Amino acid sequence: MKYNLLGNTGLKVSELCLGTMTFGGQGFWTNIGSLDQKAVDELVSRAVNAGINFIDTANVYSEGLSEELTGKAIRNLGLKRDDLVIATKVRGKMADGPNGSGLTRKHILHEVEASLRRLQLDYIDLYQIHGYDELTPLEETIDTLDMLVKSGKVRYIGCSNLAAWHMMKAVDYSKYNRLSRFVSLQAYYTLAGRDLEREIVPFLKDQHMGLMVWSPLAGGFLSGKYTRNGAPAEGSRRVAFEFPPINKERAYDVIDVLEKMAKEKGASVAQLALAWLLHQPVVSTVIIGAKKVEQLDDNIKSTQVVFTEAELKTLDEVSKLPSEYPHWMLERQGADRKK
Repeated sequence: MKYNLLGNTGLKVSELCLGTMTFGGQGFWTNIGSLDQKAVDELVSRAVNAGINFIDTANVYSEGLSEELTGKAIRNLGLKRDDLVIATKVRGKMADGPNGSGLTRKHILHEVEASLRRLQLDYIDLYQIHGYDELTPLEETIDTLDMLVKSGKVRYIGCSNLAAWHMMKAVDYSKYNRLSRFVSLQAYYTLAGRDLEREIVPFLKDQHMGLMVWSPLAGGFLSGKYTRNGAPAEGSRRVAFEFPPINKERAYDVIDVLEKMAKEKGASVAQLALAWLLHQPVVSTVIIGAKKVEQLDDNIKSTQVVFTEAELKTLDEVSKLPSEYPHWMLERQGADRKK
């Protein structure tokens, strides 16, 4: 297991991060997973023993139950708190009423205390906003997050599912007011969906922010269960919950290449899809979630996959984005000024 710096910090996180969306299973979240405490303890133990020190959750996952199960697992297993990097998120609806969601000072301050109680922790390593709130001034959100860092309840702050201009506005506000700034973005990125490369990857590189990848297998589409000749029967995650949206024909082109390559390497399709992300310099960590220990073990083996330059070029070609304006114009005009 390799350890990467998270953005422009000295914090080292494992190249794979254990996602907890399958923990609990209440309401809508039963579509993702419904693991009980015994199963959660087993997954967390296996992940930590494999060298994973990074665990990501969110207050909305199973309506808070995911955080509870995660906190109990840490204690049940006798894990050392300071050996772990624990991340959670705030923004989603956690209560009825007009102020039960969002990124207001009121909601954030209420929810950070609730997350700390559920996780049974004194502090959160990485506290992330889970999306954009167009009703709350970004300045109010950043000011509040900075208060949490200064109070010691939060070590670092991050964001998820934002546009590049959202992040640039936030980073500039933090910089010029000497406030805590986002150190990372958690975003969707996969061989079946490389949209992030248009605006966000260049931004992350320019601003030295870390990237945490969610849904690296495109909601299970790159798990090896889907082929042009058929899809899994009932019980598959995408049968119950068709998300994230993908261009299936382009994704099948990717799968065709991955299947051939996997046979040659004696690996699984999922391992290669994860390994491709691990080979992308902008990626700090890839979040893997599982319902079974066998799935987790298979995903962890992705850290052992090595690609040749030719293989990486083949995967890049089959999965590359269609050219869009202004990128084709920037490429054309900038050819004489490339580094």
